[in-house]
Amino acid sequence: MNDPTGPSPEAHADDLLARLTLPEKIGLLHQWQAPVPRLGLPGFRTGTEALHGVAWLGPATVFPQAVGLASSWNPELIRAVGVAVGDEVRVKHQADPVAVGLNVWAPVVNPLRDPRWGRNEEGWSEDPWLTGRLATAYASGLRGDHPHRLRTAPTVKHFLGYNNETDRATTSSDLPPRVLHEYELPAFRAPLAAGAAVAVMASYNLVNGVPAHLSPLLEDELRRWTSDELMVVGDAGAATNIAGVQGHLPDHVTGFAAALRAGIDNFTEDDTDSGQTVRRLTEALDRGLIDESDVDRAVRRILTVRVRLGDLDPPGQDPFAGVSPDVLDSPAHRELAREAACQSIVLLRNDGLLPLPTDDPATRVAVLGPLADTVYEDWYSGTLPYAVTAREGLARLLPTVTHHPGADRIALRVGDRYVRCPRSSEGGPLTADDGRDGTWFDVFDWGQDVVALRAVANGRHVGADDDGALANDRPGPGGWIVRETFRWHPRPDGTTLLHHLATGAYVRVDDDGRLRADATDPDTATAFTVELVADGAAEAAALAAAADVAVVVLGNHPMVNGRETEDRVDLALPAGQERLLRAVHAANPRTVLVLTSSYPYAVGWAQEHVPAVLWSAHGGQEHGTALAQVLLGDADPGGRLTQTWYADAADLPDLLDYDVIGADSTYLYYRGEPLYPFGHGLSYTRFDYADLRVNAPTVSVGDEVEVSVEVTNTGDRAGTEIVQLYTRQRRSRVKQPLRQLRDFARVTLAPGQRQTVTLRLRTTDLSWWDAHLGGPVVEDATHTLLVGRSARDIRAVGALTVHTRPAPQQPRPAVPAGGGAR
Repeated sequence: MNDPTGPSPEAHADDLLARLTLPEKIGLLHQWQAPVPRLGLPGFRTGTEALHGVAWLGPATVFPQAVGLASSWNPELIRAVGVAVGDEVRVKHQADPVAVGLNVWAPVVNPLRDPRWGRNEEGWSEDPWLTGRLATAYASGLRGDHPHRLRTAPTVKHFLGYNNETDRATTSSDLPPRVLHEYELPAFRAPLAAGAAVAVMASYNLVNGVPAHLSPLLEDELRRWTSDELMVVGDAGAATNIAGVQGHLPDHVTGFAAALRAGIDNFTEDDTDSGQTVRRLTEALDRGLIDESDVDRAVRRILTVRVRLGDLDPPGQDPFAGVSPDVLDSPAHRELAREAACQSIVLLRNDGLLPLPTDDPATRVAVLGPLADTVYEDWYSGTLPYAVTAREGLARLLPTVTHHPGADRIALRVGDRYVRCPRSSEGGPLTADDGRDGTWFDVFDWGQDVVALRAVANGRHVGADDDGALANDRPGPGGWIVRETFRWHPRPDGTTLLHHLATGAYVRVDDDGRLRADATDPDTATAFTVELVADGAAEAAALAAAADVAVVVLGNHPMVNGRETEDRVDLALPAGQERLLRAVHAANPRTVLVLTSSYPYAVGWAQEHVPAVLWSAHGGQEHGTALAQVLLGDADPGGRLTQTWYADAADLPDLLDYDVIGADSTYLYYRGEPLYPFGHGLSYTRFDYADLRVNAPTVSVGDEVEVSVEVTNTGDRAGTEIVQLYTRQRRSRVKQPLRQLRDFARVTLAPGQRQTVTLRLRTTDLSWWDAHLGGPVVEDATHTLLVGRSARDIRAVGALTVHTRPAPQQPRPAVPAGGGAR
């Protein structure tokens, strides 16, 4: 164990630094740090992905996506998930210490300003304070609670103003001072100031015209928030962008030198090859663009983190070493994954259809839709060790469950030839040849006219190889470049062209009958006749009509239409999924819509017509178990939204408009009527709020205020409530938020149980950023206190007056604050 009386990590780092040669120090500035055998310094790698489980390193426990974990509004649960992920990182590191580093790149703390952002699934909330609190909980678990050593070294990302994938390396996020200090910075500050995160990743974009990797905010803000050494890493290839696509500096040597001077300590370039980075920084030294003190400063920060990780300890001294391999996907972690998935499910609408009855053994449930019998991984998911689907979860608990994906089944014909593919499990080339019929394909609509084709013969998806040859040999859309998605291009004669999205080429049939995506001109592409073998919506509707209840599971594929490198253009459900939902509902009005998605949808028709609507993020390996428990009432739907769900994309500003104040965006400033508001989520029981009290109705700046309210479960079953406190400043010399979250409490109450819930408000948090003074300002003002079930469902109202000078002495017993339910 570490001796707290021994040398500090900084002193240990200084000792090593003094013994390193300049070339050795430069070798530590790349993601894959070179070993220094003469000092017993092993190699080290930054950047193990651990967003919601250990990613890219083989099977590991897969928890719900971050935006799903956030919807639990449960910091203790989220911290426990962080502990589990950190332990599994340790197991992977022990098995391969060279390839698996203990510096983890999580959590993402960019506030979810716009739901169209392709990486929406990676964040926590559109509210910066809630983002900071939940991300701090996750990072705390990853970090561990030892006072001197780290389980892993969490890295918050991406600094700063990063909410668009469209032209992400060349666009500038223009942040007025108030938006910068009130909206963007707080989410980063929280986990760093708490000591939960020890590193930061800079973002691809520019901020106010300056590449984020050169931003003065790296030194002027980030490093002011903690007394510890803070390591800043570059994003992949981003330092090269400075003199590359950004054209900000004349050459790469100058760009790398400027990044090092600005505060980038570790360069993520050229994968495992550090040679280019070393050459550029060495030349920068020779040209006088940097000096050895710039190198020393960065290396000291890196070494300090490594010391705290136990990376340089003799055997037996690292308190987090020796984690049992049995921890990986252990029964305890499986149970935690189930609980996390369960608490993340949000009931958006319910007219009494849910929970489904379980007392009738003859109950028949049809589980329908493209996500009904699958669990998807996203780009930063771990590899699923197993997966429980929605269909399987319900089938384990109900006697009669039927299923259909709702996909159309087609055959493709070219003149009098049909497209065929091998029936073997490994698949093979698609060919067009003579015959009475062909191989059938199921068509999955993922929105914006993007489809994927799954061969019925072997259940494998169709994709294109590097040479364009089509084969049915893929598990589904995936990879950094998705090669399994297409668009139909109908022609006036009723035939259609098949456009392969990854290559931008059209599909043709070559002289040997092989299908290839290599026709750059539509005139050289092959025209296919699409023959409908089975109408998926009609077949699903028939199953629904024969069932007592239909559960329709719709949503997104995490690798298509909204992912890293790809923003969404709208909020609509895929057209084919919308048609499926309407057909099933017409066949059986007792329909439950389950949305499983990385982001919000505009589902106005469902809100108007479907009796029950639930949402969850992609829930990981225990998704189906958790969903079945909620649908059947074994668990109360305790999740709440951490984002506004808008009725239409027209309610949103331009994707690149980062001025949330001027654009009236996010729940803080949005004046319209949302489809579902921030904080929304229903329970299977009812809660009444009464007797709101404030421990002091008039206070001075610096005081902390307690706001209490009586919450009663007035229903006939136990339930979970998220009690939320918002404030609104009544008068100000600047534009103020319409409402702003200040605190919350998650409570579970038995039928008839009443509990006093106490929420806390720090008056310093009521400040706004005054650009003229260059600091935060709290005005003499009265603030409305709003306590309720969401940002728009307020059940108790009070008032608090804040003075910037000491308030008159007064008794401080709890007194009614006025208001009451509304």
